[in-house]
Amino acid sequence: MLFNSERNYQKIQIIPKISNAVYEFAETAEEALELIDELEAEVQKIFILVSDWLMPGIKGDKFLIQVHQKYPQIIKVMLTGQADEESVEQVKKEANFYSYLTKPWNHQELVTIIKNARIKTN
Repeated sequence: MLFNSERNYQKIQIIPKISNAVYEFAETAEEALELIDELEAEVQKIFILVSDWLMPGIKGDKFLIQVHQKYPQIIKVMLTGQADEESVEQVKKEANFYSYLTKPWNHQELVTIIKNARIKTN
């Protein structure tokens, strides 16, 4: 599992551990892309990517589209408080993302999304 969100790092850390899942964190899209490439090269399956929309350097919709083009099997979730409807529709269409949550997001809803995504990958 990979979380890409500098602002939500502490909130996301309290998500209960899902069996056999390893949690990785990146603060920027660039760092996340490097980490994804590294993990995939080590044949470690990333089953879900949770990304903020507002990040330094690149917006979350563009980032998730980039990830999807290279790793379409990764389930993608976006957290947003500022994305416009056009950005959300674009990422739905071009990144086939699984879900998005608006801020302030509900902790239990994110946990449920992650657990359901895990079931989907098994």
